[in-house]
Amino acid sequence: MGRLEGKTAIITGGAGGIGTKAAEIFLREGAKVSLVDMDKEKLEEVKKDLSDDNVLTIEANVTKEDDVKKYVDQTVDKFGSVDIFFNNAGIIGDVGAIDEQSLDNFNKVLSINATGIFLGMKHVIPVMKKQQSGSIINTSSVDGLRGSPNMAPYSTSKHAVVGLTKTASLEVAENNVRVNSIHPAPVSGGMMKTVEKGQGASQGTSDEEVKEELKKTIPLGHYADSENIANLVLFLASDESRFITGAEYRVDGGMGATS
Repeated sequence: MGRLEGKTAIITGGAGGIGTKAAEIFLREGAKVSLVDMDKEKLEEVKKDLSDDNVLTIEANVTKEDDVKKYVDQTVDKFGSVDIFFNNAGIIGDVGAIDEQSLDNFNKVLSINATGIFLGMKHVIPVMKKQQSGSIINTSSVDGLRGSPNMAPYSTSKHAVVGLTKTASLEVAENNVRVNSIHPAPVSGGMMKTVEKGQGASQGTSDEEVKEELKKTIPLGHYADSENIANLVLFLASDESRFITGAEYRVDGGMGATS
């Protein structure tokens, strides 16, 4: 049997690199998976690549409560339960100093990265309470545990995820529902390209120079890949972590050891 045999998972940000890799691993370990994302076309591409009948794709905006309720209801209607919730959707937003940031950008980043986390838990938790079981994994960041110059909206939103996680973990512990946050280092992919471009423009350097400088802040010397993150999520989704809740899990190549 796989480590997630008989379980159902919802993954938001399901068309992104980490969400896609998590879906692949969850399916391999026996789970049924609902993939949630705003990008319908990319969702269908991911479903085709996964080539598995146990995948449901749902187009939804995590900042809209009706959409969130929809993806939870459709998952329960299709698979009968929600055992794992990988609350993963997020964006970087604009890169720049606080006095250069627009309020619109700040609100947009908070809406997706924090409100989206809140709404997801609001609608998944009643299902898990009824089951008297479940694991919620919220995606924060190393920037949710420290300051990060030129990343105020993003860092603020990821700090908010920590507060939501700890609060939720206390509220649902008596229902045998666990809530933890993960804190990745920079991960290879489109989001980091946005950061490199934004930081480069701010500093007057090239994207590649920014990348090399960022890599130097990681003791292991390189960015994470999606599988590094998804393997941690698998552990927190599985019964192997059944006595872990309210915790902050770094997957950061040693960055936390420097602070």
